[in-house]
Amino acid sequence: MSEERKVHWEQVYRTRQPTEVSWFQPVPEKSLELILATGVQPGDAILDAGGGASTLVDNLLAEGFEDVTVLDISANALVESQKRLGHRADSVNWIEADVTELMSERRYDLWHDRAVFHFLIEASDRERYLEVLRRSLRDGGNVVLATFGPEGPLRCSGLEIRRYGIEQLQDLFGEYFELRSYEIEDHTTPSGAAQQFLYSWWQSRH
Repeated sequence: MSEERKVHWEQVYRTRQPTEVSWFQPVPEKSLELILATGVQPGDAILDAGGGASTLVDNLLAEGFEDVTVLDISANALVESQKRLGHRADSVNWIEADVTELMSERRYDLWHDRAVFHFLIEASDRERYLEVLRRSLRDGGNVVLATFGPEGPLRCSGLEIRRYGIEQLQDLFGEYFELRSYEIEDHTTPSGAAQQFLYSWWQSRH
């Protein structure tokens, strides 16, 4: 499945500009708001899972964060961000990997994921994601997660997705993470369509 996912996303970023994908945001305001609300400090380690061509890394650097890692399955997506950042890309850690197969000894203070988790429609993939997340997060670390909400689309970029209400996320994350806040936001795509996102902030219980 990992290889199939990689082929799919490489094709997406080979054939479309980052500003054309439905989840594009010029400034990821809600993600930034929640990240800053966690109290994470400039020297703390932040991982943006599926961050690929997102502009979140630009904004984190502008906020003074010094230890930012961007992980994505698509090399093409990572290259887009590296080109956009220019020399500033040298200060960022880049990882080309499937998030469910991340093998790293690093521990992070904050894990951010906007629009990755809802693509994991197989229970086994969600279990692996949670295993990687728990292994990668420091004790007391924070998770900022954004998935399609209960009235979000059923498909995205040609793939089936899994919509979430907060109760469903609580069933998956609640054993290991304390829910700190959540809210619904309607995202307007570059084509003008509306997509409902559910943003949530969690903190590790251990």
